[in-house]
Amino acid sequence: MKTLKLDHHLATLVLQGEKTNTWRIFDDKDLSVDDQVSLIDKVDPDQPDTWRSIGTARITKIIEKHLGDITAKDGEGHERFPSRDRMLATYRQYYGQNVTFATPVKVIFFDFSPFGAGDAAPVLATAKAVVYADGASRGNPGPSATGYAVYDESKNLLVSSGTYLGVTTNNQAEYTALKLGLEEARRLGAREVAVYMDSLLVINQMRGIFKVTNRDLWPIHDSVKGLCAQLEKVSFTQIPRELNKVADAAANKVLDAHAAAGV
Repeated sequence: MKTLKLDHHLATLVLQGEKTNTWRIFDDKDLSVDDQVSLIDKVDPDQPDTWRSIGTARITKIIEKHLGDITAKDGEGHERFPSRDRMLATYRQYYGQNVTFATPVKVIFFDFSPFGAGDAAPVLATAKAVVYADGASRGNPGPSATGYAVYDESKNLLVSSGTYLGVTTNNQAEYTALKLGLEEARRLGAREVAVYMDSLLVINQMRGIFKVTNRDLWPIHDSVKGLCAQLEKVSFTQIPRELNKVADAAANKVLDAHAAAGV
């Protein structure tokens, strides 16, 4: 299931029924009307192990426009800003100083269903998870996407998702898919993760068999190593492509959707 992450005070507004609308800049998720997504409360943004799913949301409407063209109607179900300048400052805080009133924004409306007493977010029965990850790049470099799937120890699928990356290389997409899959496993409570990928390069670089000679891969490789250090155990196994179909399908579904939309 796809996810939308919210700061803790915004997640609280959702739970209180005051927030039914979120604005996304530089959006990297392939979202459509009627999609079901998991809403994640980033209780402590710097500690992913504190993040939790508060329920599911069904997307009812998506509007795309420039930030400066947002109207009061677009803001229904969204936190209010005392001024346009304050709105701009807030989104620069989230996304950086490159944000202007001309920056495209997705206005996403949703119906929210919190987890009830008998419901539960996807969780691990044990502290062990299995991650399949794959990246796809059409052109290498070219339009790229990630795909990953997280399973519990009994191979029950808990989360499958894909993310559009823009123009990158295939190896950058593979590494990013691995990073996102590990982050999701950790969010679900994993302390031990078994990773399976068909990328011989990524697997052998993570196992220390191959050196990372491409400078463009250094930052993402270091980031993944940092994630691994936060877990008790991470193993890496290279598998044939035909055994990585779920992650591969997730990545290519995102690319197909963007190609169909002419993005």
